[in-house]
Amino acid sequence: MKAAVIVFPGSNCDRDMKVAIEQSMGKSPDMVWHGDTELPETDLIAIPGGFSYGDYLRCGAIAGNSPIMREVVKKAANGTPVLAVCNGFQVATETGMLMGALLRNANQKFICKDVDLKVISQNERFVGAFEQGQTVRFPVAHHDGNFYADDESLKRLNGEGMIAFKYANSEGEVTDDTNINGSVENIAGIYNEAGNILGLMPHPERLISDQLGGTDGKTFFDNLINSLN
Repeated sequence: MKAAVIVFPGSNCDRDMKVAIEQSMGKSPDMVWHGDTELPETDLIAIPGGFSYGDYLRCGAIAGNSPIMREVVKKAANGTPVLAVCNGFQVATETGMLMGALLRNANQKFICKDVDLKVISQNERFVGAFEQGQTVRFPVAHHDGNFYADDESLKRLNGEGMIAFKYANSEGEVTDDTNINGSVENIAGIYNEAGNILGLMPHPERLISDQLGGTDGKTFFDNLINSLN
């Protein structure tokens, strides 16, 4: 099993992603610079969170135009699994790998805290360790995490089981009060049509040990790596 983590200028979670994958996979993933034009042989591509290009205006769009992203889009279209977290989720929407867009948070403020998420649609590869309807806890840290999709896209996301997570409370209730950033229908993560790409704003790689505050992220990565072996 091999994995690759894409590294953009300014990213601050690429190393966290490396550690999370390494602890579950038993060896280090390849760290691939954004300016490269070829990907190494890999079974998993991770587009990490953090602040590519300083998190200025539409940084996901800038990162999405990096040379390596042409190869990522091509590999994803051919079925290679892609995990896109936070800023990586923005990149995935900007490159057309996932539906929708990530807007400025509704309260216009940066949000950094642990949040509860309800598992909406089962996907064995990405969330096979959790039951549908289960609540898990991951941290968020973003200023542009307000997921938007038009009515037609929402219809498809709901109808085709492409919604992965919604912001909820610890009992799994999805309410206006649990919608931390104004995302349409409280959506925190989605799959693509083929189910080989997961984009989510919360950071599972930041919760992989009790010393970090919890292990839901470790459970997530253990399942992901095991499903690909």
